[in-house]
Amino acid sequence: LGADIVAKARGDAHIVMMSSAASHGIGPVLYKDVPYDPLADFLHIHLVGTFPTVLAVNGSSPITSVAQLIDQARAKPGEITYGSGGNGTMNHLTGQLLARATGVPLTHIPYRGSAPAMNDLMGGQISALMESLPTAIGYFSSGRMRPLAVSEDQRSPSLPDTPTFREAGFPGVVTTNWFGFSTPAGIPPEIAKRWETEIGAALQSTQVKEAFAKIGVRPGTLGAEGYTSLIRSELERWREVIKAGNIRAD
Repeated sequence: LGADIVAKARGDAHIVMMSSAASHGIGPVLYKDVPYDPLADFLHIHLVGTFPTVLAVNGSSPITSVAQLIDQARAKPGEITYGSGGNGTMNHLTGQLLARATGVPLTHIPYRGSAPAMNDLMGGQISALMESLPTAIGYFSSGRMRPLAVSEDQRSPSLPDTPTFREAGFPGVVTTNWFGFSTPAGIPPEIAKRWETEIGAALQSTQVKEAFAKIGVRPGTLGAEGYTSLIRSELERWREVIKAGNIRAD
């Protein structure tokens, strides 16, 4: 709804939104009736931050690696489940990439949001969970959940002892959750440039870097051109994954 409102406000430089992988990378290729064009209807100003999806198990689980989880899934077809906050989310799609990379079906349990999914993982109702790092980070530090791997191509500074999927032996499982500032298309170029410059400077501040580090977010470094290219490539990538996996929204 928010993205649609911004898309329809062409030329209005007083409106800005926080675009994301959900609104501009996955949603437009997952849903058939999205009322906006994620590229043509917006001017994408600056990437603000990125963070990984984390594959996690219950803190008391005997599973300590991705390989162990996959071995169990291979030995017990249909019994190993992983939850996410819903069908078509970045966390769900990361699980689909893992299943594709291993050739081992993983039973996905979609929830209506992260909270019930995490509750069921900690309660032992599901085997594993794909969750965004900012949402789960507190449960890792408390020991109630154990991270097995992160989905970005580099380890997270917030989880330095947790390998990437690539390091764990699954190089095809690389995903990044992202968000940034976007405006309606058609705003004056000098205003767009000012937005880009000011946001870029703010993201380099110590205050922002420290705040982001606490929740496992990396400050974005892509300006307008780079952020637009990222969105274009993400749309292409997820269109193929969603089609291949016959993935549908809740």
